[in-house]
Amino acid sequence: MELILGYLGLGLVLALAGIGSAYGTTIAGNAAEGALKKKPEASGNYMVLSALPATQGIYGFVAFFMLRTMENPAVVFGVGLSVGLVCMLSAIRQGQVCANGIVGISQGHNVFTNTLIYAALPEFYAILGLVGALMV
Repeated sequence: MELILGYLGLGLVLALAGIGSAYGTTIAGNAAEGALKKKPEASGNYMVLSALPATQGIYGFVAFFMLRTMENPAVVFGVGLSVGLVCMLSAIRQGQVCANGIVGISQGHNVFTNTLIYAALPEFYAILGLVGALMV
């Protein structure tokens, strides 16, 4: 039973972080598709902001490799679930922040730099989750 718990923790950290990144990037990507119709010359900014939520999936992948070496399955489950949830929610909310920035850019506002700063705030919590996993 303990072995199943450990593998479940490994699966959760990968799956939840990946799901969050998929949702976050598509939230921002949908906004970018609409924005391209209004202001196509800003497509580079849209692409950067759309890709930003993908980083949480990378954090989940790194946590997966770190957790594989742990010997306590209960710890692997707890840390995997925690990091996975933090990464998932962070990516989704970051995608929403980026989508709003994309809309602002398409309306002619100069908000790219500010959006990057605001989008870094939810990213910070995903990084804290990964650092917490490193400390266990």
